[in-house]
Amino acid sequence: MNREERKAKFVEVDIYPVTCERLSAGRSNLEVLNGVIQGGAKIIQLREKEYPRRDLFHLAVKFRDITGNAGILLIINDHLDLAMAVEADGVHLGQDDLPVAVARRLAPELLIGASAHSLAEALLARSDGADYINIGPIFPTKTKAGIEHFLGPDAIGTIGPQIGGPFTVMGGINQSNIDEVLSRGARHVAVVTAITQASDISEAVGSLGRRIRSNRNSL
Repeated sequence: MNREERKAKFVEVDIYPVTCERLSAGRSNLEVLNGVIQGGAKIIQLREKEYPRRDLFHLAVKFRDITGNAGILLIINDHLDLAMAVEADGVHLGQDDLPVAVARRLAPELLIGASAHSLAEALLARSDGADYINIGPIFPTKTKAGIEHFLGPDAIGTIGPQIGGPFTVMGGINQSNIDEVLSRGARHVAVVTAITQASDISEAVGSLGRRIRSNRNSL
């Protein structure tokens, strides 16, 4: 797929699962991936902060093979070189990663997502070529240690409409509070533990996806 085809597929995304093996209730990333696919997700982000790079590469190769056969988008967190090496659909960059403008120049056909913690960061990433912006963290989250400032759901309505393109939201979102982010305008919801720690991953993916789609259809 080229960039435009990937962007078209991204528009269809509802729930956006993100991996974290240490928070997966003893299951492997591949087990989580299989549950995500069974649940009907259209995308997955491979995010592993603690893997050695070589091990992460080999895992990404397996993810690319499985996601390719399943027809869902594969996003690699942080590492543009790995995303390019395994022919993933995109890369997601944080504020401490390679600048978006550089990634766009090096990988013109990949989807590029960028994390933003303020409107200024979101607008800069968008102007530098990001295809979608992640707004967060919305609520306290287990996946980021040492963070004391959380944006809160009201930030979605403040930042989202000004981005001028698709955005995801992330950070502590689960079955009990997802309606708070949907009511503020979220259409693509990224989650980690709401899926990885669920007793039934496919059921959790399906349930969250249905709630997002139902909210869209009610507008």
